[in-house]
Amino acid sequence: MNRLDLSLIWVIWRKHKRNRRLKRLSKNMPIKVLKTHFVRSSTRLQDCPPANMAEVAFLGRSNVGKSTFINQLLECKIAKSSTTPGKTKTANFFTTTWQLEQEVVKFGCVDLPGFGYAKVSKSLKQEWGGFLYTLLKQRVSIKLFLHLIDSRHPNLEIDAALQQFLKSVIKPDQQIMCVYTKFDKLNSHDQHALYYKTPHLLVSTLKIATLPPKFGSLKGIQQRVIHALLGL
Repeated sequence: MNRLDLSLIWVIWRKHKRNRRLKRLSKNMPIKVLKTHFVRSSTRLQDCPPANMAEVAFLGRSNVGKSTFINQLLECKIAKSSTTPGKTKTANFFTTTWQLEQEVVKFGCVDLPGFGYAKVSKSLKQEWGGFLYTLLKQRVSIKLFLHLIDSRHPNLEIDAALQQFLKSVIKPDQQIMCVYTKFDKLNSHDQHALYYKTPHLLVSTLKIATLPPKFGSLKGIQQRVIHALLGL
């Protein structure tokens, strides 16, 4: 075994040890969002920022509450929704830095435009165009796909199509996580039915913190994001 092999083993071991520590800290310590910055908006692959860090991609139909969810998760008003649903066609990139005790984790966020608003039914590939469709297939830095689904309409064909597409392109080190938004719009019976039906995350229209602890919390969602980014 040469020196290069030993160095590689050392790097892998250190990374594994750090990830285990971060997983433990995320369970027991509050996660603090230190800062979040807007990087750029892109409509072409060549204009996207370098894929030099782990990223979370946010996907969902128009009017699903994606911007609200992103702003809650990142604890700042950085994601803006279009006044005309379905109009935005850019991928918006952010970087965010979180702190867990003495450990600092920096990762990227990719806010993709909403889909499914067209009056005439279109496939995802038709509606998004080549750019966005290819971005999801080729951007290997994306480690977590957060698919936002309206709790009131959990079985739409367009959401099923997105799930099918993601599963067809996902790589071993990538994960898909569904987030059911506008959970507070359901009555108590439907809330419990959805809760027991799905192991995924549930969030409300107002604030994640307004949900009963049984259903979810901001800390819990942030923990899930950290674990996915670290491959835990």
